[in-house]
Amino acid sequence: MRLGVEETLGALNAALGPGGPVWFKETRARHLRVRDFLAPRRALEARFGDDQVPERVVHAIVGLQGPGVAPVLSCAPTPAGLALQLRRSAVFERVLGAVAAYAAPTVPAAPGPRVVLHCPALRGSPCALRLSQLRAVLVADHLARALHAHRVSVRLVPAVRDPHMPTFLQQLRVDWPAASERAATEALRSRALAELTPARNAEALPPGALGRVYLKELVDERGRTTGYDPNLDSCLVTEDLLAVLAELQQAVQDWAEDSSLGLAAAPDAGADSCMVVHVVSCEEEFQQQKLDLVWWKLDDQAPLRQKHLVCGPVKVAGAPGTLTAPEYYELRHAQVCKASALKRGRDLAQDSAWMEIFRVLCVATIKFEMLSTAPQSQLLLALADSSISTKGTKSGTFVMYNCARLATLFEGYKCSMEQGLYPTFPPVSSLDFSLLHDEGEWLLLFNSILPFPDLLSQTAALPCTAPGLHITARTEMVCKFLVQLSMDFSSYYNRVHILGEPRPHLFGQMFARLQLLRAVREVLHTGLAMLGLPPLSHI
Repeated sequence: MRLGVEETLGALNAALGPGGPVWFKETRARHLRVRDFLAPRRALEARFGDDQVPERVVHAIVGLQGPGVAPVLSCAPTPAGLALQLRRSAVFERVLGAVAAYAAPTVPAAPGPRVVLHCPALRGSPCALRLSQLRAVLVADHLARALHAHRVSVRLVPAVRDPHMPTFLQQLRVDWPAASERAATEALRSRALAELTPARNAEALPPGALGRVYLKELVDERGRTTGYDPNLDSCLVTEDLLAVLAELQQAVQDWAEDSSLGLAAAPDAGADSCMVVHVVSCEEEFQQQKLDLVWWKLDDQAPLRQKHLVCGPVKVAGAPGTLTAPEYYELRHAQVCKASALKRGRDLAQDSAWMEIFRVLCVATIKFEMLSTAPQSQLLLALADSSISTKGTKSGTFVMYNCARLATLFEGYKCSMEQGLYPTFPPVSSLDFSLLHDEGEWLLLFNSILPFPDLLSQTAALPCTAPGLHITARTEMVCKFLVQLSMDFSSYYNRVHILGEPRPHLFGQMFARLQLLRAVREVLHTGLAMLGLPPLSHI
């Protein structure tokens, strides 16, 4: 079983006896020089009074064992509290001897609810896509990838119908289905006609409208007022609205009709076993609330759990608010091409291989800009050329640059090995990880590789049973993690010469470091895959 931060924290807190959690994991380099976990002094005083932690408790902590619990070297009182350090060489050995277990999501023991991800912004054309809607599209795509990785059964709605949208989504490396045929609306139309309120005072209805349904009573009946706009009153029922509902209805019903249940499907495929998450921009939320209620009114089998993941507004510094998603993409693509031409002293527009790299860098820039902020918060975009520099440590370009540096490192080892300068890579079980004693090496393992599976689980966690209409998602976590990983790797790589002189007495440390960086590479590639980004071998 792999070691885990959560498992270790759980065992440490249990060793202190009854009470809330006390221990936390250190992350800063200056603290990791002396400890890996800390139980703060004030928290211990609240637990044990002014007395010191009982010696028997300290002895129990040093001898901690259990599934996923990291081996402890020492535990001692300090002015800051109870400081704990792990047996680092043993942790290196356990983790780097099973890299695949740490570079992949943890598959849950039991399947979670089926999820319909609904992104209304995809019903239009690319040229009408606002930046706030683009943000919702990228959040929905990232969330779908995270859920799929955890074996959650996901349906994506709507299937795009605009002929230009699939090409634009392909440019953005967004994986979303295209439409084949429209879902039938007859049953919903019949129910709607029975529920419609006659037009008041010969109210003129727009073309395609069937009439109005009033919603206040439904909200009061169902007790779902938490989070709904108090101004919700009625909704105009149109053929387009019925088509939207029919597609959502079909996505839920398909589970019940599916003969193969899929990776995480449960035998009960009713509406109660699935959750619909509407990923909407803040401008679309009011209309989406109406649609939720109309669905409940017209369909007795509508899922009881409908949640809104509302993406905050996108503001552009020094630019008009009318910038569309395709214009934003073209701007970033032009900036990437310009920066590369300046760096290399020549225009690479005719080189197809380089143009593909530039497209990846453009999408990486956009996705890291759009996804590095919690989705419910306002996002401020700066459109200056500095946003795509490899020297800035916060950008997607910086992450891709370090991905390419890793590829170059391993290609350099391979070429040197083929020339006979280095031996072939020995079995991992024969490596001596006690040779890893640089603080940057522990920083990479303890802050990036070891907690990575837990981070992926948090990204895919949806608070299904939380009360109210709105839901939060941690879609910013992967981008922030990859930026921090790239910063830590860059600092280490700039300071430590990995491929040293071909002398036999240096090979042991070199191979231990290469195995560490193999793990870094695998974690980085998995994180990029969660964003729909391929690894780059050079920039």
